[in-house]
Amino acid sequence: MLVIKNGYIKTMDGEDIQRGQIIIKDGKIIAIGKDLEIPEEAEVIDAEGLLVTPGLVEAHCHIGMWEEGIGFEGSDGNEAVDPITPHLRAIDGINPMEQGFQDAIEGGVTTAVTGPGSANIIGGTFVAIKTYGKRIDDMIIKEPVAMKIAFGENPKRVYEDQNKSPVTRMAIAAMLRETLYEAKRYMEDLESSKTDPDQKPDFDLKLHSLLPVLRKEIPLKAHAHRADDIFTALRIAKEFDLDITLDHCTEGHLIVEELKEAGKPCLVGPTLGSRSKVELRNKSFETPKILIDAGIKTAIITDSQVIPVQHLSMCAGMAVKAGLSEEEAWKTITIYPAEITGIDDRVGSLKVGKDADIAIFKGNPLLDVNFETVMTIIDGKIVYKGK
Repeated sequence: MLVIKNGYIKTMDGEDIQRGQIIIKDGKIIAIGKDLEIPEEAEVIDAEGLLVTPGLVEAHCHIGMWEEGIGFEGSDGNEAVDPITPHLRAIDGINPMEQGFQDAIEGGVTTAVTGPGSANIIGGTFVAIKTYGKRIDDMIIKEPVAMKIAFGENPKRVYEDQNKSPVTRMAIAAMLRETLYEAKRYMEDLESSKTDPDQKPDFDLKLHSLLPVLRKEIPLKAHAHRADDIFTALRIAKEFDLDITLDHCTEGHLIVEELKEAGKPCLVGPTLGSRSKVELRNKSFETPKILIDAGIKTAIITDSQVIPVQHLSMCAGMAVKAGLSEEEAWKTITIYPAEITGIDDRVGSLKVGKDADIAIFKGNPLLDVNFETVMTIIDGKIVYKGK
């Protein structure tokens, strides 16, 4: 049993608690509040003068898929020889020993939604994992979380270099539609085969992997920076009646009324960094505020390793500097990404019954560049202590 006492607790589930206590047992929060009775057998962490928050949630990254400082041998995020690869699963490419995981816990990031890159039109499934562990199977919160798709420059560039489709935005959309149509027909044939065995189609792993998308069990996770690509993603999702999240959403602030009408969640970033390609020319730290003010559920992301995952709080802080309220900024890296990715029953806020994933900071990581991560706790276990 573990107890945190005397800290300033940001629960992200109601009011903050000054000089509160959190009681943890078997990896779960069993009590939170003020003036709680502390069990005699508990290990006690005195958080006097410190900030206690939910572990941060990174809703779109590639942690573990590309190993830092390693070339081809550690590059496992893009199977860039076939633009349609829905059958790929992030869990088969993640290396939990990769440095990014240590960086994450040192920054108070306890949950990462990670997966394939954006070379392919359909890249495969993302997974939500804890950022501490040796074996990926033991780190999973939810798998799969979403099916990665990509629009715009990245698939165009990859396959133009190979002199094969897609080399235009038209081809990206057409090939995505074609695959979704084939998967829909495959699903219908499977359903018909329940009463007519002769209708059963030959097993197709690619099409079978898209069934959770067609059944709306998981959303499409759409890499889309530019406004026209965002609209294409929404158009196709509507055509096939699919759930979708708009990831990166760099020009979201330019089309806010249309996004409000669409009502789909937006994951904004990576905004910290240079305008390394044409699609990023309109990027702005004002985007989260504009979207949130319009009532759009929004998370801030690092797209790590584009921005190192430990700087997730810094990205939220830059949004505060651009006008977003501090409270909303905290939500964009805790409860909002947890809700968007369907894991808020376990992480994203400090609440009885949820996983004991907690970050303890000296200073405010959104407002103070000199902040320190004093301690990171995952599943009730202290996985990092600051110096």
